[in-house]
Amino acid sequence: MIVTITMNPSIDVSYQLDSLKIDSINRVAKTSKTAGGKGLNVTRVLKQIGADVTASGLMGGFLGEQIKKELNTLNVKHAFSPINDEIRNCIAILHEGKQTEILESGPVISLQEGNQFLKHFEQLIQQASVVSFSGSLPLGLPKNFYAEMIKICNSKNKDVLLDCSGEGLKRILNGSEKPLLIKPNIEELSSVLGRKIMNDLAAIKAALMSPLFSDIEWIVVSMGSQGAVAKHKDTFYKVVIPKVEVKNPVGSGDATVAGLAFGLSEGKSDEEILKIGNALGILNAQEAMTGYVDMTKFEKTMDQIEVLTF
Repeated sequence: MIVTITMNPSIDVSYQLDSLKIDSINRVAKTSKTAGGKGLNVTRVLKQIGADVTASGLMGGFLGEQIKKELNTLNVKHAFSPINDEIRNCIAILHEGKQTEILESGPVISLQEGNQFLKHFEQLIQQASVVSFSGSLPLGLPKNFYAEMIKICNSKNKDVLLDCSGEGLKRILNGSEKPLLIKPNIEELSSVLGRKIMNDLAAIKAALMSPLFSDIEWIVVSMGSQGAVAKHKDTFYKVVIPKVEVKNPVGSGDATVAGLAFGLSEGKSDEEILKIGNALGILNAQEAMTGYVDMTKFEKTMDQIEVLTF
């Protein structure tokens, strides 16, 4: 079983307008409302590829109940830890080829709710083969909360994939408890190293040889349309992907995480793990809906991806 963790979930609301009128009334004819949060995107893709997956994290309020109803409709198993406050809305207004976002900060988690989640989490992962953490921590939780979760996983020999950025990622890299895999993009890699990393193989390889990453077994660096660079122990890989028509790149990183988690849980080879992850990322980018992949195109997409050592 793969367990996905979303600590700061949301309802993602999308409004499509011909034009956005400031200080006036905007009537919306086309609206979508879906369960949001990076970990839930990972969950949906894992479900579509037939993985045994359980979604967890923190959930509360009327909006939290709506997310659980959506997951039930999709036959996705879930085991969230409850909180008292309402989860957040994240609103995207699509207008004139632009996207304006209004993002609520979300609930403030109490110390009691955080401790309750850790106890729940320790029991939940007993049967897990892989645990995937995605996204930011909500307000109220200590900044080392992911480290506490990773410590629990490491004590039980559970593989952890961590997809977060900023201060959260820096704390993990500078701490003693390490995940099996991290998946930064170029900007996130530059941020944790404190210098700009160029988008080329030599620069990325040099960056990944930094002592900061010495205890991370797997590092997968996404490069957008240029594919990815990966490091597994002492081996470096370049992932070459086909050119495709991109409809919506949002969630492609999450789809990639889903594929990496699935490949690891199935004991696949390095090449297969990287192909599965990148194929799912590509398929998500070709769809208008976030966290959706057309599995009828999966094998063909896999065949178009090359994984080379360098």
